[in-house]
Amino acid sequence: MREEYGKLNRVEMSIWECCELLNDVVDESDPDLDEPQIEHLLQTAEAIRRDYPDEDWLHLTGLIHDLGKVLLHWSFGELPQWAVVGDTFPVGCAFDESIVHHKYFKENPDYSNPAYNTRYGVYSERCGLDKVMMSWGHDDYMYLVAKENKTTLPSAALFVIRYHSFYSLHRSGAYRHLMNEEDEANLKWLHIFNKYDLYSKSKVRIDVEKVKPYYLSLIEKYFPAKLKW
Repeated sequence: MREEYGKLNRVEMSIWECCELLNDVVDESDPDLDEPQIEHLLQTAEAIRRDYPDEDWLHLTGLIHDLGKVLLHWSFGELPQWAVVGDTFPVGCAFDESIVHHKYFKENPDYSNPAYNTRYGVYSERCGLDKVMMSWGHDDYMYLVAKENKTTLPSAALFVIRYHSFYSLHRSGAYRHLMNEEDEANLKWLHIFNKYDLYSKSKVRIDVEKVKPYYLSLIEKYFPAKLKW
């Protein structure tokens, strides 16, 4: 999947155009969200903006963190929900028991492969999460898009985008033995962000046109006008 989608040869569009494309997408793994994705993006961003007014990079991260869900859209190949949303986890080492539906890993050949089923597997202590292969999903895709299009967002923003579905790490504290110092610093921001990702989904509708100029200014600050996707 990384080889296929890493080509970034599907379309050229702006961040805001991608936000609008997400209006056609519903994440079935999200039990409490009936509105289109753009509503959730703006609810998350606006809640962060209210509490952290000086961290504009975090407002923008709230807006774009789920843009990788365009993989569900027909124009991106309409990948099945299970391949795009839901929890992400490392491969190449033991599956932690805190991963949702852990019991089904017994069907995975890696589960009983001695090269992959130990605490460290193919990795080493404190190697850094950047060296760890994660299961594919919308997180890693958006991270890839941001990085390859030369965003100027700080590393904490890229960390949040890449690992916000890595619940066994930020909710259960698993896999910290693979983290380096930079990961530890960035994890603090992911913990802050996650509160808004989970609990900012409200029935209060956002006036998109009212907040749009602010977010367009942030997009212009941190991204090129058009990105390869």
